[in-house]
Amino acid sequence: MTNLKWIAPLAAAMAFGVASPALSHHSHAMFDHTRETTVTGTVKEFVFRNPHVYLYVEVKNDAGGVATYSVEMSNIPNMIRQGITQSTFKAGDVVTVTVHPLRDGRPGGDYSTLTTADGKTFDRESDAQ
Repeated sequence: MTNLKWIAPLAAAMAFGVASPALSHHSHAMFDHTRETTVTGTVKEFVFRNPHVYLYVEVKNDAGGVATYSVEMSNIPNMIRQGITQSTFKAGDVVTVTVHPLRDGRPGGDYSTLTTADGKTFDRESDAQ
């Protein structure tokens, strides 16, 4: 009978051990959170899927070429809470996005704010992660 009192705690510990990998998340160390970069460009693609939503924005650079910025956003539930859905952005839409840039210098980053051509602003600070 005394062995039965250990079954529930042991079962709970085992369940947590199995479930904890599902709670893991990648590091944001690839982004420089001490800086922000703001660019305006045209949406190339909007990928609305987990684990993270991505917005690809074509931005004209100083050399006259085009750089495609890869903007990492949050997960789908957080995006929906902010009012961003699968149909919010379409190819060709003009947006202004402020990101914490990638440390390796590639065009892109972790979004801070995003503003549409009609002035609607989405702010990561309202993202309840």
